Amino acid sequence: MSAEDEIEDSSAPLIEHLAELRTRLIRSVVALLIGICVCFVPIQGDFLAQHILEFLLVPIENSLRALGDPSPTLQYTSPQEYLFTLFRISMVFGFALSFPYIANQMWRFIAPGLYKSEKSAFLPFLIASPVMFLLGASFAHFVVTPLAMNFFLGFADISSIFANLLGQAVPDLPADAAVVPATDEGIKITFFGKVNESLHITLVFIMAFGLCFQLPVLLTLMGKAGLVSAEGLGNVRKYAMVGILVLAAVVTPPDVVTQLILFTVVYGLYEVSIFLVKRVEKQREARLRAEGYYDDEDEDDDPLMKEFDDK
Repeated sequence: MSAEDEIEDSSAPLIEHLAELRTRLIRSVVALLIGICVCFVPIQGDFLAQHILEFLLVPIENSLRALGDPSPTLQYTSPQEYLFTLFRISMVFGFALSFPYIANQMWRFIAPGLYKSEKSAFLPFLIASPVMFLLGASFAHFVVTPLAMNFFLGFADISSIFANLLGQAVPDLPADAAVVPATDEGIKITFFGKVNESLHITLVFIMAFGLCFQLPVLLTLMGKAGLVSAEGLGNVRKYAMVGILVLAAVVTPPDVVTQLILFTVVYGLYEVSIFLVKRVEKQREARLRAEGYYDDEDEDDDPLMKEFDDK
């Protein structure tokens, strides 16, 4: 009996596969709901999601303080806005918390249909993907977001505005109360940030850089499957550079420094991908040569080939 016949005989009927898939999906959804609920666990009087929100807004707080705002403040303009912001955070970080279990469920569903060699080849990529996403998200939060906030908020003269607001208090009000001073010099423009909009910028950077850091994982996996080659990736290098420049212009603000950082990082990941694909090709060639599929003899030393070339 051939190997294909053994696989065919041992495969479960389609209905059993669908039933198993449903079970895996239900367990994954339950794990996601548990992760969302964990974000609403009270810690030191506040929900965990509130602590996560404060952590995500650290770049904008530091930028405002650096520009002269002594008491950075964000506002929300509808009763449900703050709750929805916390729920949005709980969705993202609940998925992050439950991802190991969800990935395990998906792996246990597809693993029985893979050969042993395929399992050993696919499993490292399943582990590397969340690690690279975490690296990209950390880079976005600690490097890119502060640069973007400094760029966006740098247009407003926040230091002089808040100095005027705090320096001219009405005597009937508390000493630390901020009032808008009378002026005939035009309209005062200042920053009163909204919680959800400020969080949106941070999450966009985190998701964008997290996905960009998946480039080596994706291209290496495609190289292992034979869909791309190191030579092919090298030949389209100039087109990749243009695409990365466009990506940097779309994802980052119109700040040359931030765009250059994104371009340098993503293009570096592209070159790393070419190196990894080349290693995969060498390993595959070595394995095929060991199995006898490659001929180690040099065709140039064959007299028959030389005679054929002379003719």
